[in-house]
Amino acid sequence: MNTLNQITFLLFCLVFLNLTYAQNSKDQARSTIVVIDPGHGGKDSGATTRKGIKEKDIALGIASKIVVLNSKLVENPLMLFLTRYSDTLISLNDRTQLSKKLKADIFISIHCNQAINRTASGTEVFIYPKNEVQAEESAYLGFTIQKGLVDILGIKKRGLKYGNFQVLRDNHDSRATVLLELGFLSQTDEATYLSKEESQNAIALVILQSIIKILGV
Repeated sequence: MNTLNQITFLLFCLVFLNLTYAQNSKDQARSTIVVIDPGHGGKDSGATTRKGIKEKDIALGIASKIVVLNSKLVENPLMLFLTRYSDTLISLNDRTQLSKKLKADIFISIHCNQAINRTASGTEVFIYPKNEVQAEESAYLGFTIQKGLVDILGIKKRGLKYGNFQVLRDNHDSRATVLLELGFLSQTDEATYLSKEESQNAIALVILQSIIKILGV
C-alpha cells in the first residue's frame, strides 16, 4: 500500500471539488441526512496497534475529518451527524436510535479490523439489508466506497459481505447502511497507514465523495 503524499492529496481534493461544484442539485442534498458512526469509544477501545494506537481513535478521527471536509470543500451540502463527537461509549442501541430519530438516509459505521493472523490485510464492507431497495442502495454505497479505497488509495480489497451486526440489523429505516472495516491494525503496514493524519484525511475524502456520488448531488 502506498502512502498518499501531500501533493497527491491536494490534487485529489481539487479534482473532487470541481466535480462536486459541477452538480446542480444542492437543495436536494441539504435535505439528505447522513449519520456517521465512529465505532467503539470510551472504555471500549476496539482493536489496538502494536504501538498502542486504538481503533476508537482512528474511527473518530476519520469521522471528524468527514465533517470538516464536507464543510470546507463542498459548502456543506450534506446534513452530517456523528453518533459520538468525543471519546465516549455510546450503546449500539443508542446509535441506531439516533439514526431512526433523525430519519437518516445513509448510515455508515467506521471500524478497523484485527486478526490473529498478522498477515491478514485489506478493507471489507458489510451490509445487512432488510428489503430489496436497501439491499441495492447499501451494496452500491459499499461498492463505491471500497472501489475508492482500492483504486485511489491502494488498499487491498476483501469484498462486500453480509454481516449480522446490530448497528446494521436494527437500522432498517435508512436507505443505505454499511459497516466499513478499513484495514487490519494487527498488520504492521496497515496499522501505520491508518494511524497517520494524512491517510485519515484521504479515507475521509473517499467516503464523502462516495456518499455524494450515490446521491447524485
